[in-house]
This record gives sequence, C-alpha cells and structure tokens, in this order.
Amino acid sequence: MVQENNDILDQIGMVARWRPVHLGQHAVLNALCKKAKYVKIGIGSSNIYDYRSPFTLDETQDMLQLALENHSNYEIIPVPDLFDGPRWRKMVLELFGELDLFITDNPYVADLMKEDYQVVKPVTLVPMEERVRVSGTMVRKAMVQGEDWQELVPDNIAKYILDHKLDERFRNEFGLKTLAMENIIQERSN
Repeated sequence: MVQENNDILDQIGMVARWRPVHLGQHAVLNALCKKAKYVKIGIGSSNIYDYRSPFTLDETQDMLQLALENHSNYEIIPVPDLFDGPRWRKMVLELFGELDLFITDNPYVADLMKEDYQVVKPVTLVPMEERVRVSGTMVRKAMVQGEDWQELVPDNIAKYILDHKLDERFRNEFGLKTLAMENIIQERSN
C-alpha cells in the first residue's frame, strides 16, 4: 500500500478541478509534495467556467500556489475538458509524461488511465490523522447558502476569495443553478 511505503517517488501526477482548493485537497497536495521529488498538478476542466468550476484558470492557479506556498517541487498544468475520454487520455499522457503514480478520486478517469499509470486514490497518500472530509461541492453549497464556508478551506485561500469577492461573484452568477442542481441530486438519492 502506498501510504506505508516511505520511499520518495520521482514523479506523481494528479488532475482535479480544485475549485476552490479546500482543506481535504490541501492535505492531499501536501502529501503529494512530500511523497515525490516532483509533482504535476493538473487543473481539470480548465476551459470550463460554470457552477461546478466557478473560478477562472488564473484564480485557480493562484489558489493552488497559495495552498502550496511551502513547496517548490511542483508544476501546475491546465487540463481542458475535451468531452471525449480517449482523446483526453492521450492529451494527459502528452502533458504528464512518465509518472510513478497517477492520483484521482474520479472512477471514470481512473478507468481511462489504468493502462498507462499506476492509479491510486488521493486518500491513500494522506496519513489518517491529516485526512479531512470536505468536498468542493460542500464548499460551494455553503457559499451559496451563506454558511461558514471559510472553515472548509485554508485561511489564505479564504482570504484570497474574500479579498477578490469571488464568493459574491459565485453567488450572483451560479447561486440558483448550484441550489437547483443540489436539489436534483438530493431527489435522485432519495
């Protein structure tokens, strides 16, 4: 199991939307940078701006850099949606090259990449005591509902979002759509 192996790997890659970077992802990012000499961090859906990806590529890069301020062994790579799994897989292989591990929590992406990379879930790299159960959906929903979303993200990222009024923009542009989609998901799960 990866978490029990203390060997430092050469290169690890991960693709996620990171919108916004939350405490769970912050723990994963730290674990990645500790586990490898070099980490390739893909911003998935880099060409999408919607209720699930409500921050621009530049804003997302800024948040990742804030989350990684104590590390220098990484590169941020925009990874656009192509809406074609096999083409996306080929693009990721070209962008990321050789990797010791590919990290994803997305079952579809894991299935796409399993022939090319050893694929593991992010949680396998994070020590039990550092794991935080948060999702981007939880943060965005809390933002829309006026709840304390700041407790779900690192302090410097909360400050960045507030200073740039990104939470207000998100509520104005995507608040209703976020709540509507959340209601649809709730109804389907009942």
